[in-house]
Amino acid sequence: MEWVNLSLDLDEDERTLKGRACRKLGWRPNEVATFLLARKSIDARLKDAIKLVYTVGLSKQRETLPLYTPDYVGARSRRPVVVGFGPAGMLAAYVLAQAGLEPLVLERGSSVDERTAKVQKFWQEGVLDTECNVQFGEGGAGAFSDGKLNTGTGDKLLQRTVLDLFVRHGAPERILYDAKPHVGTDKLKEVCRGVRQEIESLGGEIHFDEKMVDLSLGAPHTVVTDRGEYLADDVILAIGHSARDTYRLLENLSFALSPKPFAVGVRAEHWQADLNRAMWGKYAFHPALGVADYRLVQHTPYGGVYSFCMCPGGYVVASSSDPDTVVTNGMSYSDRGGTNANAALLVGVDPADLDGSLWCGLRLQQELEKQAYAMGGGGYFAPCCRWGDFRDGRLLGDFGKVSPTYRPGVKRAPLWEGLPPQVAMAIREAMPAFGRKIAGYDHPDALFTGYETRSSAPIRVERGEDMQARSIEGIYPCGEGCGYAGGIMSAAVDGIRVAEQIVRRWRNAK
Repeated sequence: MEWVNLSLDLDEDERTLKGRACRKLGWRPNEVATFLLARKSIDARLKDAIKLVYTVGLSKQRETLPLYTPDYVGARSRRPVVVGFGPAGMLAAYVLAQAGLEPLVLERGSSVDERTAKVQKFWQEGVLDTECNVQFGEGGAGAFSDGKLNTGTGDKLLQRTVLDLFVRHGAPERILYDAKPHVGTDKLKEVCRGVRQEIESLGGEIHFDEKMVDLSLGAPHTVVTDRGEYLADDVILAIGHSARDTYRLLENLSFALSPKPFAVGVRAEHWQADLNRAMWGKYAFHPALGVADYRLVQHTPYGGVYSFCMCPGGYVVASSSDPDTVVTNGMSYSDRGGTNANAALLVGVDPADLDGSLWCGLRLQQELEKQAYAMGGGGYFAPCCRWGDFRDGRLLGDFGKVSPTYRPGVKRAPLWEGLPPQVAMAIREAMPAFGRKIAGYDHPDALFTGYETRSSAPIRVERGEDMQARSIEGIYPCGEGCGYAGGIMSAAVDGIRVAEQIVRRWRNAK
C-alpha cells in the first residue's frame, strides 16, 4: 500500500482525491485496485485558508487493512465470566466469543433500551434507579456521551478493530478515517445492541440486572450475584469507575488496591455558534466543517486545568448513581445539533494532596456530589452560575446569553464555594488564558454547572504484566474502573488485551 497526503479547499470535491493521489505517484487511475481513505482532519491554522487534510492509501492489488482476530480455542467446561458490559467488558466478551470460549457477562444495569427509559425518567422527573443510570447498564458510562473514539493508546491495529466492529453495527463509516471520530448517544445505543447480539450469536450469554455481590477466590473462583453463583477459571473485572461498592468488596478480599490521581471540576457551556466563529472565522458555518470542538490545557500555580469530554452541539446531563447526589457529564447526539457546546474543565488531584489514603479520592468525590445536591436545592437540580460570577466571587443577576441545558433543572448557586480552594483558583487562573486561545471563551455569560467528579477512577486495582490481579491467578482487572483506561476507545482496547491473555492461556494449555 502506498500512502499519500493531500489537502483540499473546503469547496473542493473529495472525489478528486484518487486522481490527485495517482498524479502524485505517477500512476494511471485504472491501475488502482484498492483506494482507501485512512484519515481526514481540519487544518485551521490560517482562518482565511482553512483546508481539509487527507491521508489516502493506494495499491495495484486488492488489499484491506488488517484487523485483530483471536485464535480459536473452543468452549471449556467453565466459561469465563465478565463482570460489567461497558466498552471494556463488551470488547473482552466479543474477543472471548470469537475464540469460542462462550463468555458469561454479568451487568448490574439493564439492556440499553430499558436503560434509556430509566435515564429519561431520571432526567425528566428526578427519579433515580441506583442500579441502572448513566453510569450503570449496557454500554457503560460511555453510552450517554458524545461517543468520542479518539485515544492515545498507540495500538492502531486494535483501534481499527474496535472502529470496524462499531461500523458493522450501526456507527457512521466516517469514524474509520475522521481524526476525531465520534458516534453520538443515539447511534451508540444501536451499536451496543448489535455487538451484544453478535456475542450471543457466537455462544456468549449476557445477564442484565444481575449484580456481583461477592467473589470466592479459589480454583475455580465463585462469582456470587444477587441471583445466583457461577464457577469460573477466569473472571474479568470490567466494573466501571462508579462501582464504589465493588471497590469495597475487593478490599475486603485483600486485592491490591492503590489510590491514583484523578480530577474534579465543572462543566462549562458556551454558544456553539460563538465557538464556530472563534475557531473558523468566515468559514464558521461552512457545511464541510460541521461544528467546532476544542481541547484546552493550561498550567497554573494551583495545578493544571484541562478540558475533557468536549461535546459540540451537546447537552449537560445528570449522571448520578447514588441517591441525593448531583454528578454532571456531557453528551451529544450524532448530528451535534444542540445550541450549546459543553466540556468538563478539570483540575488534577493527586492523592498526596489529600491525606494519601486509599479512599481519599473517593471521599472527595462523594463530598462534592452531596454538596452539589444540597446547593441545587434537591430533586437532582444542579448548582449553576455564570463564569463572571465565579470569577468575581458573587452572584449578580440572572443567566445571560447562554441558557443551561442540564435536566431536571438548575439553581443559581456559588459553585466556587463548594470546590477545594486550589481547584477554584486554578480555574480562575486558566479561564483568561483559554480566552486568549479561543476568542470569547471567557465571556462572563459562559455557564458553569457542578460538579464534574467522574472523569476517571480514583482507585487502581493492581495487576501484573500478565494482566492478572496481583497474586490472584485468573482474575483480570480491566478498563477504566480498575484504573487502566480513560475513555471509550482506551477501555475497549484494554478489554481486547485482557481477553487475549485468557485466549493465550488456554491455547497454550492444549
